[in-house]
Amino acid sequence: MRDVVILGSTGSIGTQALQIIADNPTSFRVIALTCAGNNPALIIEQAKKFNVTYVGVINNGEIIREALPGVIVIDGPQASTQIAAMECDTVLNAITGSIGLGPTLAALDAGNILALANKESLVAGGDLVMSKAQVHQIIPVDSEHSAIWQCAQAGSRSEIRKLVLTASGGPFRDRVDLQGISIEDALAHPTWSMGAVVTINSATLVNKGLEIIEAHHLFSMPYENIEAVIHPQSVVHSLVEFIDGSTIAQASPPNMKGAISYALNWPERLANSTLPIDWTRSHTWSFSPIDADRFPAVDLARHCGQGGGVLPTIFNAANEVAVDAFLTNSLEFSSIVSVVAAVVNAYDNGVAATIRDLADVSAIEEDARMKTREHLIRLAP
Repeated sequence: MRDVVILGSTGSIGTQALQIIADNPTSFRVIALTCAGNNPALIIEQAKKFNVTYVGVINNGEIIREALPGVIVIDGPQASTQIAAMECDTVLNAITGSIGLGPTLAALDAGNILALANKESLVAGGDLVMSKAQVHQIIPVDSEHSAIWQCAQAGSRSEIRKLVLTASGGPFRDRVDLQGISIEDALAHPTWSMGAVVTINSATLVNKGLEIIEAHHLFSMPYENIEAVIHPQSVVHSLVEFIDGSTIAQASPPNMKGAISYALNWPERLANSTLPIDWTRSHTWSFSPIDADRFPAVDLARHCGQGGGVLPTIFNAANEVAVDAFLTNSLEFSSIVSVVAAVVNAYDNGVAATIRDLADVSAIEEDARMKTREHLIRLAP
């Protein structure tokens, strides 16, 4: 039986992971859960159901503590970082945003296996994270990177020529005019059910840009050998092209349970994690290149990744502020990526600086967020 810690247990990835664990009670034991605490009723319910020892929250610590006598409640901004360092078999980091970097580093330093769904850890601090990771200590949870991880086993690292990430294209893949888009429209993803920030990132394709940077670090692949294509059906989660011209794809229904279970139970597969593809029905899968004019986020992310240093950190921090501005009706959807590009372009000196530790990441993020807010003020009517 594996002892599991779940960071971000009330989000989409966290709740699906708990469903998998509930279906496999002899394989996993949940010892700790964390979340922001904005939904205290849900984490209280989860903690009781799985009889956890620890709960970590940023907000509503007293409410949760009163509701869970006998459970050790750790509250405050460092709660997830403290819990990630606890002795266990696997830490699932399902936190959204660069706030997940601290727990990622803590889990690695403690020697825990890290099932990583927090892509911002590798975007904001990729070199730092990978310098701490031992071989096979990070198991990707993003469906695209899980697919690449699985496909790559068909050959040696030297035989891989290209990684191909698939993108659903979001709700506006077929829309030519991206002006006047409402929050409701942007949150209406045609395939996936995700949190608000991730859904908006999918709509702008920023998410795919982040995943390209993530893939670069996870698989030590040059940026020029990483591509992304639109695949509306979201059944082929990604592909790996080999030097002999063969391309291996990983396909499964468009949900996260397969990738989550693979990471939690790695290196063995967990039976019946998700329903297989129904081959008694006809299927049509399509692939098309990304329109860089309508969706410039992918090229911008690639530029930041190739520039290295703190540029990916700036890209991610600026996007977080811009997305929040859109979700609070302070910015047009069509301006999100242009705001991020303006902030990235403002950093014309020192972008190759080395990120030495979490404090360096925090400092450059705060500076980028400040510059983004200043830019938004200048844009305001």
